[in-house]
Amino acid sequence: MIDTEEALPGRQTPLSVPELHFVSGHRIQPPFPDGLRTLVVGMGCFWGAERVFWQADGVYSTAVGYAGGPTPNPSYEEVCSGLTGHTEAVLVVFDSAKIALDGVLKLFWENHDPTQGMRQGNDVGTQYRSAVYYADDAQRAATDASRDAYQRALTDARRGDITTEIAPLTHFYYAEDYHQQYLAKVPNGYCGLGGTGVSCPIGTGVESAAAEG
Repeated sequence: MIDTEEALPGRQTPLSVPELHFVSGHRIQPPFPDGLRTLVVGMGCFWGAERVFWQADGVYSTAVGYAGGPTPNPSYEEVCSGLTGHTEAVLVVFDSAKIALDGVLKLFWENHDPTQGMRQGNDVGTQYRSAVYYADDAQRAATDASRDAYQRALTDARRGDITTEIAPLTHFYYAEDYHQQYLAKVPNGYCGLGGTGVSCPIGTGVESAAAEG
């Protein structure tokens, strides 16, 4: 990881992004309808990762961007240089009455390999690291509980240790227009996602138990 003092300076002006989701037609930037929740995750290349979530029942909207590093409003090229500290990330906007947080986390764990450190498959670099950036203490507790449950399943399957970064969300910087819902615009485009094949054994009780603990 790049030291903060060595990170690229970025820019003060946000990148230009569309107002509406290419697939659903819903907003991809706040304000969102009342009652919706958000979670930011990193699963490697954000093109395929975003598609996982926009296809899920209960997900209102998605967007791709950059999170986890100090550089403000970075470009894609800057993030890919490894000099911003960001990982490619997906903003998931969901209706918890239709899909609980643990359901979102189950999609996260099962649709990539969280044991690979600074890579996903052939995509190598800090920008491809696995990450969850939580919005509050309840999300942190639920994420920790789901990680522990999935680690037990991975260990039983003789897989490695989870390397996922779990940290509070400081900023989510939207990626450029052409990256948003990329695989809907380019259906045969690159998708580097590859899961472990191990099911994540979390259910509706995990989130509430974690919050209480």
